[in-house]
Amino acid sequence: MKLLDPSHPFFRPKWRRVALVVVSFGWAGVEASLGNSGWAIIFAAIGGYLAWMLLITYRDDET
Repeated sequence: MKLLDPSHPFFRPKWRRVALVVVSFGWAGVEASLGNSGWAIIFAAIGGYLAWMLLITYRDDET
């Protein structure tokens, strides 16, 4: 089951993919600084998943 479709046209610009990863890891940092370790772990996991799907294994079919 795919949670994210990296071939969707929304994810074609690299700045959007990087921004999503940075925002999720940034929010994990905010939650960690507020002492909410559970939410920090959840958002760090989301950031890791996004980084894997949108940056590491991303293939642009247009080029």
